[in-house]
Amino acid sequence: MKKTIELKGIDCRLLFGVADANLNLIEDTFSVTMFVRGDVIHLEGDETEVNLIRELFHEMIQTLSRKGSLTQDDIKQLIQVIHTDNGHDIKSPDNVIHYGLKGAISARSKGQESYVKTVQDNDIAFSIGPAGTGKTFMAVAFAVAALENHEVDKIVLCRPAVEAGESLGFLPGDLKEKVDPYLTPLYDALGEMVSRTRLKPFLEKKIIEIIPLAYMRGRTLSNAFMILDEAQNSTAMQMKMFLTRLGVNSRAIITGDITQIDLPKSTESGLIQASAILKNVDGVGFVHLTEQDVVRHKLVRKIIRAYNSAETQ
Repeated sequence: MKKTIELKGIDCRLLFGVADANLNLIEDTFSVTMFVRGDVIHLEGDETEVNLIRELFHEMIQTLSRKGSLTQDDIKQLIQVIHTDNGHDIKSPDNVIHYGLKGAISARSKGQESYVKTVQDNDIAFSIGPAGTGKTFMAVAFAVAALENHEVDKIVLCRPAVEAGESLGFLPGDLKEKVDPYLTPLYDALGEMVSRTRLKPFLEKKIIEIIPLAYMRGRTLSNAFMILDEAQNSTAMQMKMFLTRLGVNSRAIITGDITQIDLPKSTESGLIQASAILKNVDGVGFVHLTEQDVVRHKLVRKIIRAYNSAETQ
């Protein structure tokens, strides 16, 4: 049996150990033939052992992401775990987007699997659905993976700073302090994937930018991964402005929930308009998530279902 393991966003030196000591330990334990080419590990041998090694590498990467280091004792313990029938089902996801600080980030529902495929197949992807379906989190995971795999040089994350109940003018502080609360979900998602020690210089050097949508005007971004979050609160003009910032070798994900529009009633949502205008454009993909794709607390799905029922009565 032949299998490959792609190492996305992983420091192979830490994973393999000094002079490939960790790899040598695995080779001494199993009878599988294993060789590395770039960031891909090729496995060939008995099907059971090949699958065990795939599980082992998955657990090694999670341990490395969590601890920041990986010892041979760690590997020996993980080998014992995967050989022990303790009722714990260890599975290595086939479509890992990125290995965050808390482990693998991958699709957890049918809708999210479609989301992954849509992003992989298109330079611009729209992810539309209710709260809790992983729209923003997965978009940020794609962007971080692209940055760490050197597919892009920078990440730009933005949101419309639309007032919903509070006026920006009455909030305390300077402009940055006024708009930062709108951008908190983007900071939160990044904090799940990039350690503080790495994130701070990324932000200082503007390798990662988190900005209000209005700050995108007049820019052309090449070799960049762009994300527009809460896009239902962008106007038609703002949406067109964002989409036309795309430069050479750049990609974009646009996320939004058309049931939570905070724009004035007379203003058309740029997300709704774009869904109609761009639905047949090659290179632009759409995925529509539903309550079945909610991955937050189980009550979130029930809450969404209750509100949907009330609105249809």
